[in-house]
Amino acid sequence: QVQLVESGGGLVQPGGSLRLSCAASGSIFSIDTMGWYRQAPGKQRDLVAAITRGGSTNYADSVKGRFTISRDNAKNTVYLQMNSLKPEDTAVYYCNADVQTGWGTFLNGYWGQGTQVTVSS
Repeated sequence: QVQLVESGGGLVQPGGSLRLSCAASGSIFSIDTMGWYRQAPGKQRDLVAAITRGGSTNYADSVKGRFTISRDNAKNTVYLQMNSLKPEDTAVYYCNADVQTGWGTFLNGYWGQGTQVTVSS
C-alpha cells in the first residue's frame, strides 16, 4: 500500500506565505506525476498544480505567478510554495501521486488526507 502525508497547512494573513509538503511512502517502485488539488466548502476539488517526474509543471490560472510546485524524487516528496495568499485560496489542500508499485504494473492514483489552509485577517 501507498501512503501520502501532507503537512504545512495553517492560518495565514492575506499576502502571507505557506509551504506545503507531501511525502509518499510504502510499496513504491516509481512515481510519475505528483500534484496538489484543493477543495473549498461546497465546491468541487480542483487542480492547483502538478509536476512530472522530469520536472514539467502545470498550474491553475488562479495561482500562476504566486505558487510554485517542486519535488524531490529521492525523497518521494512534493512541495507547494504559496506566496501572496488571498482569502479565496482558503481550502483543504490534497496531495495526489500517480504511483507504480512494481515493475510492469499500471499507475494508480493515491490521495493524501488533506491539510487545511485558511487565509484570513
